[in-house]
Amino acid sequence: MTDSGESLPRRRGIIFILSAPSGAGKTTLSRAALGAIAGLEPSISLTTRSPRNGEVDGVDYHFVTEDEFKRRLERGELAESAQVFDASYGTPRDPLDDAVAGGRDIVLDIDIQGARQIRQRHPRDAVTIFVLPPTFAELEARLRRRRTEDERAIAHRLRRAREEASAYPEYGYLIINEQIDESLKRFEAVVNAERLRVERLSREFAPWKS
Repeated sequence: MTDSGESLPRRRGIIFILSAPSGAGKTTLSRAALGAIAGLEPSISLTTRSPRNGEVDGVDYHFVTEDEFKRRLERGELAESAQVFDASYGTPRDPLDDAVAGGRDIVLDIDIQGARQIRQRHPRDAVTIFVLPPTFAELEARLRRRRTEDERAIAHRLRRAREEASAYPEYGYLIINEQIDESLKRFEAVVNAERLRVERLSREFAPWKS
């Protein structure tokens, strides 16, 4: 859909952060973007929860034990970490730093806690996008269509979703995810615009330098 930016001047890489209440569709959107927009790389998070049906270790997440997660956190290997429901999540630091320094763009599918930490660590390079469903009723319907949790768990997610939705003003962009094709177009527009920002150019760039 778009080029990888190879024809543009040298610039720093961009960290695109997608956050949303559970069931809003941010994971579906991030996967669609990775498949459709050239030059985007995935950030693979660590988690202590068990894999869901169809999830693959090293592709969807790095599935680790609580002890391993704590060791990596204590060694300073995580750029952000958060407790979500009964599991720990974190983003490995080195792939993120390497992408920014190398002028490559990376997509993070993380929660609000993690997004705040990444913004603090990478204030120049993080682009934050909040994803919401068109209505709360649609969010509830999506959670029920998953058929992966009981009523108690769904009720807990819905309470948390109302709390999380109030965080959208902290973000740079808002996408109302009604149809994935339209949401993908909006995400692509954000990517294209951010890649053209002058402030991201290398200091060595000089137009028409002989």
